[in-house]
Amino acid sequence: MPMFRYKAVAPTGETLTGQMEAASREDVVARLQDGGNLPIEAVEAGAGGGFSFEQLLRRPAMNQIQIVMFTQQLSTLLGAGQPLDRALQMLSEQPDSEEGRRMVDRIKDAVRGGTTLSSALEQQHGVFSRLYVNMVRAGEVSGSLTDTLKRMAEYLERSRQLQGAVINALIYPLILVCMVIFAVITLMVFVVPSFEPIFEELGDQLPLLTKIVLAVAGFLESFWWLLVASIVGFVWWMSKQWAMPESRTLWENRLLGFGKIGELLQKVETARLARTLGTLLENGVPLLTALSIAKNVMANTVLAAAVEVAAQDVKTGSGLAFALGSTKRFPKLALQMIAVGEEAGELDGMLMKVADTYDVDVRNTVERLIAAMVPLLTAVMTVMIGLIMLAIVQPILTMSTLVE
Repeated sequence: MPMFRYKAVAPTGETLTGQMEAASREDVVARLQDGGNLPIEAVEAGAGGGFSFEQLLRRPAMNQIQIVMFTQQLSTLLGAGQPLDRALQMLSEQPDSEEGRRMVDRIKDAVRGGTTLSSALEQQHGVFSRLYVNMVRAGEVSGSLTDTLKRMAEYLERSRQLQGAVINALIYPLILVCMVIFAVITLMVFVVPSFEPIFEELGDQLPLLTKIVLAVAGFLESFWWLLVASIVGFVWWMSKQWAMPESRTLWENRLLGFGKIGELLQKVETARLARTLGTLLENGVPLLTALSIAKNVMANTVLAAAVEVAAQDVKTGSGLAFALGSTKRFPKLALQMIAVGEEAGELDGMLMKVADTYDVDVRNTVERLIAAMVPLLTAVMTVMIGLIMLAIVQPILTMSTLVE
């Protein structure tokens, strides 16, 4: 029998990893569940987990919006009393892409073959996140799959809306930055060099600003490849740094301490943590298990490590608000709201309110940053282009004066 690597969350909240000999992935999941554990991952020990260009170029069978629609429709059909395999059959023609339809067919065939929905979703090459799979698995165990899918759809939609709001707000500043770069490069590479033969007559009488601009233009014209190579090399170096856990932790720690940007990242991760925990707790997942799953959902490794430390404190009897506060990594308002939820016995509902609060806060913060950034970028573009034009006009005025 093949050997499988597995990762699971124990009832105590500890993350379990190891290897197990089993007939199939489903057998591994079943054994882990029989032991009271919540499986997170089960893959063959010989399966490669490294990077490949095929993975980079392969498009997912469903995008984020399609996954939300699939989840909402499946929840609706199950709530209307349709059997799971029948509901999947009805949804198999809904995806726009052929790959999406084939994927739903694979899920349907696996379910009809006796596989659980969570295991069938897990087999779809990462299309469905670990949080998604584990939520469905918890819903299957508790017998509340319909409600679980409904909550998951709401979670995905809220997350997508927040992500979309941030991206939409950044589009205009990014366009403005590209325009600045394009305008400066065009002037330096095509316009300034055309005046150089005219300026040679002045020799050392050229203004300092003109000399600087001509030197920069000459460098760009002759050594543009060095600039491109430097940018590519920097991107490659940063990607290598990001791939190393120690370096990534160092960079993310610096980002968290970087003024308003750090505060914004902290708020985004707090909203993600609160919504994940609230959704899991509403679905009946124990707090320690929910913390272990939420830790894997967070994008910032520094804050994920803080959640792991908080989970250890919760395990020894501390409240969630106290445990998170001890890490000094999360906003005070969020901690106060969580403490109120714990005192009232409504932690799941309060966590969802925390998530809603910080979703709005993130949108407002991004809008304020953009409102300050756009005039600044406009001023920078105006000054840079003005300096280049001044560097061209000054020698011309000097020459006309000498002629007179």
